[in-house]
Amino acid sequence: MAVLFRRANDALSINPPSGDEELSVNGSDWLWAVTAIYVVSFIAFYATSFVARSGEKIFHYLFTIALLVGSISYFAIASDLAYEVVPVVNYRPVDGWVRQIFWAEYVNWVVSFPVVTIALGLVSGVSWATILYNVALSWTWVISYLVSAFTTSNYKWGFYAFGTTAWALLAFSTLIGGSTSARRVELARDHTLLAGWVNFLWLLYPIAWGLSDGGNRIGVTPAYIFFGVLDVLLIPVLSFTFLILSRNWDYGKLNIAFTRYGRVPQAGGAFPEKTATAPAQPIVGEQAA
Repeated sequence: MAVLFRRANDALSINPPSGDEELSVNGSDWLWAVTAIYVVSFIAFYATSFVARSGEKIFHYLFTIALLVGSISYFAIASDLAYEVVPVVNYRPVDGWVRQIFWAEYVNWVVSFPVVTIALGLVSGVSWATILYNVALSWTWVISYLVSAFTTSNYKWGFYAFGTTAWALLAFSTLIGGSTSARRVELARDHTLLAGWVNFLWLLYPIAWGLSDGGNRIGVTPAYIFFGVLDVLLIPVLSFTFLILSRNWDYGKLNIAFTRYGRVPQAGGAFPEKTATAPAQPIVGEQAA
């Protein structure tokens, strides 16, 4: 029975960490907990797509992808995989001090941040051009931080500045521009709640990054406690918040009932989603006549 119930974390024994600043066993334990939250959330959220109405699955699709990618990323980090050892520029005890940088976290962000921006854009009713602009800003933010993390001189802070500028533009667009459009579609309250929550968390990411992969002020384990909390609040918590609030949204009015019809046109070559009212199908008697 002791063997049956024993659950030791031997990930760091199988995949030994590298570097002077490295992930600890306790840090790996925490990351396994985050992985479990993501996996359970993914399964539960995906299951709800089977009971959602056909035209109301767009948020299920978006957050299912974000939760799945987050599960994979945190599985890799908890297993002490998907990292590189990078020389530290700032706050190094001695020359040659190196730190584990997990590139899997940036893979997670490069998927999850655009998912969040698309979801906010769909709720607010902004144009597709604005949504595309916001997605590009989120990619610029993440990729700039990734390049900065792997830069081994103080020039890294230039990339950090560019990435943080992209974040500031993204925050302005989702908060100010999105709120204006959300009032037009009568979802100002819900959009303010969602955009406010997202931007509060996004505000903490530059701080967390500057203290960890950027400035080396905190170790790898404290850094991933910080990132783990932020990511859980951003994706699993936000996804279910969207699910609850969206029950009161009019997908037709928002023009986001993308999943109602297939790509094959109805009788007469018309696509119902491109018309105000879907054309009625003829009854069998009329077809026979």
